[in-house]
Amino acid sequence: MPLRDRRGRKSYRKDKENQAFVARRAADGWTHEMIAQDMGIDPKTLRKHFSRELSSGRVFMVGEMLDILHRRAREGHVPSVKALLDRYEDVAPTAPRNREASDQGDAEDDKPLGKKEQARLEAQQMPDNYGDIFNRMKGRH
Repeated sequence: MPLRDRRGRKSYRKDKENQAFVARRAADGWTHEMIAQDMGIDPKTLRKHFSRELSSGRVFMVGEMLDILHRRAREGHVPSVKALLDRYEDVAPTAPRNREASDQGDAEDDKPLGKKEQARLEAQQMPDNYGDIFNRMKGRH
């Protein structure tokens, strides 16, 4: 049985540690070339194996920090509780308000109707002479 030829560059394997490494640097704004150089791999190899981490590194890191903040807050760490409260006050959605009838009417008047919408509205309106043809046909039979 022939021996395998082991010339050339060793194949690259990604692991959890490297995924976190790339995500942290992508979240910090490092370029792909900088990250690849720091890891000792080619930028194409980096993009091939870590495309998710490169595109969503910031999202991963913010989520991880939020998990840590929640864990620390549950342990009773007061600064973490305050940080969470501040964070949720900043991003809390506002309650939807009821629109007044006058608000809705103004918005509809300002917006021009498209061809399809105008045709739909015209089709819903019944003409004044609708049904006259049936009255005229009664006398013929």
